[in-house]
Amino acid sequence: MEENTINSFTEEQEALVVKSWNAIKKDSGDLSLKFFTKILEIAPPAKQLFSFLKDSNVPLDQNPKLKPHAMSVFLMTCESAVQLRKAGKVTVRESNLKKLGAIHFKSGVQDEHFDVTKQALLETIEEAVPEMWSEAMKNAWGEAHDQLAIAIKAEMKKAGQDQNGINIEDKSKPSC
Repeated sequence: MEENTINSFTEEQEALVVKSWNAIKKDSGDLSLKFFTKILEIAPPAKQLFSFLKDSNVPLDQNPKLKPHAMSVFLMTCESAVQLRKAGKVTVRESNLKKLGAIHFKSGVQDEHFDVTKQALLETIEEAVPEMWSEAMKNAWGEAHDQLAIAIKAEMKKAGQDQNGINIEDKSKPSC
């Protein structure tokens, strides 16, 4: 995996993300559903990107696959943000990041979809900790989201190259 070194995530941003995450993680189940609902409110056509929602007439809050998916996405985003400065890079396991890239590529995710998830994330956190919310906290979470999006987009690009028969590294050559 290419290292996505984080130079612009400051100690202050890290402190804001960690402080707010510590305050909201106990409610991450409810917040993850709120986050996902916001995504679909902001961009209703995004529903078509999710196999378990595409042809479903079940209300979102009753869809049995939505909560686990929403929880997974929300937790990964928040935990990655908390580790960003300490690790110096996005800390999603390489196999998960590769899978995320492939799934996002296959589903047809575009750059503007990442803008939607960023808006939904920021609104969800602002509503969860209004007493802590500030422009600095918004910027901290925004930067953390952007770094994760950059890592996923890099894997999407690789997935597209692999699908089109363009191998980044020639696996037929033996390695030393």
